[in-house]
Amino acid sequence: KRIDAIVISAQHSDDVTSEQIRADLIKYVINETIPQNLLDEKTKIYINPTGRFVIGGPQGDSGLTGRKIIVDTYGGYAPHGGGAFSGKDPTKVDRSAAYMARHIAKNIVAAGMSKKCEIQISYAIGVAKPVSVYINTFNTGVIDDDKISQAVTKEFDLRPAAIIEYLNLRRPIYKQTSTYGHFGRDDLDLPWEQLNRVKDLKKYIK
Repeated sequence: KRIDAIVISAQHSDDVTSEQIRADLIKYVINETIPQNLLDEKTKIYINPTGRFVIGGPQGDSGLTGRKIIVDTYGGYAPHGGGAFSGKDPTKVDRSAAYMARHIAKNIVAAGMSKKCEIQISYAIGVAKPVSVYINTFNTGVIDDDKISQAVTKEFDLRPAAIIEYLNLRRPIYKQTSTYGHFGRDDLDLPWEQLNRVKDLKKYIK
């Protein structure tokens, strides 16, 4: 086993350089907490990948989260990341990648690859491709979860801009999801609910 990527976003004082932050976090955090046998020359380390992080907290971010994130999705049935959909445009992966994960999971189950499917997609700010795609079928998969994950990364472009184009998210379609959730809405024509990739996924279980 090995660690493929490490992502750290750390707010810092204005008088500290990015180089110093990176050096200190590698020395005092990464090297002190992660076993060296899990790191190699291919391990990617992202520390404040968008640049300096002086302004943070409520001064830097504001939005809706808490209970709203749960009622918008699965009502507490499934674990969820920390970002709500409401109040954000589709360039934020909190919205677009969550929709894409829903879309992929539905197609995986419909293709007969598993009876249940949970997808975790991890991003680093400023890095287009996800640093991790994790599939959990809760032991219901007809092939290994790792193989399903490989199929997903091969069949779907998970860069935010590609997701926006694929699901055509730059449209005024979100008002109708402001109540009664975003998922499982058979009463609405939502792109992430479509089962249009079943054929593409079935070939991996032949």
